[in-house]
Amino acid sequence: MIMEYIQTYFWGLTGAITMAVALPILLWVFDKFTPINEWEEIKKGNKAVGMIISALILGFAIVMGFCVVPSV
Repeated sequence: MIMEYIQTYFWGLTGAITMAVALPILLWVFDKFTPINEWEEIKKGNKAVGMIISALILGFAIVMGFCVVPSV
């Protein structure tokens, strides 16, 4: 039972490290391929751009979650 807890902890740690490394790269690539500056639009209060960025982050997190966790 303790081994399952340790294994779960390390899979969580692996996912956190993967997200911390890959998420800034994803946001940088997305920023380069879009014609507008998303961060300036968010600072201006553009909620639509904020929702697009949040959907991008959530979609990436879901995909990475399925990639990192081993299949049961």
